[in-house]
Amino acid sequence: MMRAFDSNFIFGGATAAYQAEGAVNIDGRGPCYWDEYLHRPESRYNGDIASDFYHKYKEDLQLSKDFGVNGIRISIAWTRIIPDGKGEINLKGIDYYNKLIDECLKNGIEPFVTLHHFDTPLPLYKEGDWLNRENIEHFVRFARVCFENFGDRVKKWITINEPLSLALGQYVIGHFPPNIRYDIPKSVQAMHNMMVAHSKVVELYKSMDLKGEIGIVHILQSKYPISESEEDKRAAYLEDILANRFMLDACLGGGYQAETLKVVQDILKANNGSLEIEPNDMEIIKSAAGKNDFLGVNYYASDFLAHYDGETEIRHNGTGDKGTLVFRIKGIGERVINNDIPATDWDWPIYPKGLYDMLMSIKNDYPKYKTIYVTENGLGYKDNFENGKIYDDERIDYVKNHMDAILDAIEDGVNVQGYFIWSLMDLLSWTNGFNKRYGLFYVDYDTQDRYPKKSAYWWKKVSENKKLIDSNEIDY
Repeated sequence: MMRAFDSNFIFGGATAAYQAEGAVNIDGRGPCYWDEYLHRPESRYNGDIASDFYHKYKEDLQLSKDFGVNGIRISIAWTRIIPDGKGEINLKGIDYYNKLIDECLKNGIEPFVTLHHFDTPLPLYKEGDWLNRENIEHFVRFARVCFENFGDRVKKWITINEPLSLALGQYVIGHFPPNIRYDIPKSVQAMHNMMVAHSKVVELYKSMDLKGEIGIVHILQSKYPISESEEDKRAAYLEDILANRFMLDACLGGGYQAETLKVVQDILKANNGSLEIEPNDMEIIKSAAGKNDFLGVNYYASDFLAHYDGETEIRHNGTGDKGTLVFRIKGIGERVINNDIPATDWDWPIYPKGLYDMLMSIKNDYPKYKTIYVTENGLGYKDNFENGKIYDDERIDYVKNHMDAILDAIEDGVNVQGYFIWSLMDLLSWTNGFNKRYGLFYVDYDTQDRYPKKSAYWWKKVSENKKLIDSNEIDY
């Protein structure tokens, strides 16, 4: 008998404000740091128009309804609501999101709303972003405004998207502003501060007695040793602690376990830094952990680790030139190619079992978790657009295999209630511009016309029948 998803399973599409909306200078929106950064003379792209979701949301939501998308991840641009991040409220921004949320509900699409998706207001960014503790209180105020205005209709809230990716991008890889490289201590401090902010927003939400749920989204990648040597096993263990356990301990475990904290402090010591934990931080983290209603898991790849003794060296593959990625962290290890595992042009290993293993580890290691949504997963590549058709069988196979891994986890007792493909339509990629496409719907960026890909027709059939099928079972 073919396995099926539950009747209430969310077949969602994911977006983010800066990557989709455009309209950056319209209706009182203030700048976030990406606006300034992507207007450098050497920048090849920016988010001024993006996918024009600001104006096209009705069309995109109609497409969603037509193709079996019953949930959508959207984020609220902080600078549309509070243009400078901490001053006056912009009523036109509130009006826009009211209309967007109402249109979601009108189409039977549940909005999962993220409060922070890599887009701190420019003035707050210049004051230190998440390294400045004052940012926490500004974020809590922003959350309150959103809860007060949209909390009657939005029943699923996400505080922060991928604290790890943001911290690594800003302070280690250096492909996010302020483009600082190899500063592990700054990244860890930013992650901790974001977890304090998350916890305070969870406490706020619960204090307002709103009839919905709140959680957080983490990027989680299973870590495996490339060999059975003790040194390689140690490298995989260390990266798992820093990249996965550190965040999961905070949001699900009620605080950093002693071993987690020791490993993180050892890594920081190897990188000439330390973590500052202020009085009451752990109290608020512990209190909020039991109040998280769900965990969002973003999963694209797993990593294979080898022992490494040298200095940190990273080369980001932002072009799709396969084989150019380098990722070696002092005090941890080196990510290496596993020749038995296929990879994307961006050097991301394609390994659905890594998603299964991560879901099982959450169930086993954090048994007090409540619900999991896979809030992002998908395949980015350079779609071929020919006569209005996009045959993206590779994407279908990728998504099918990962959804199959989710069914395996559900059979083994993990409570997964939904899957969101990244992305609903083609979007701006933070570091790849517009040539790396993920969407169910192809966007012609010259005309902003939408074209359903073969994957959209596959998605529709899967969503309707709640069962996985092969790409060759779709007439397109």
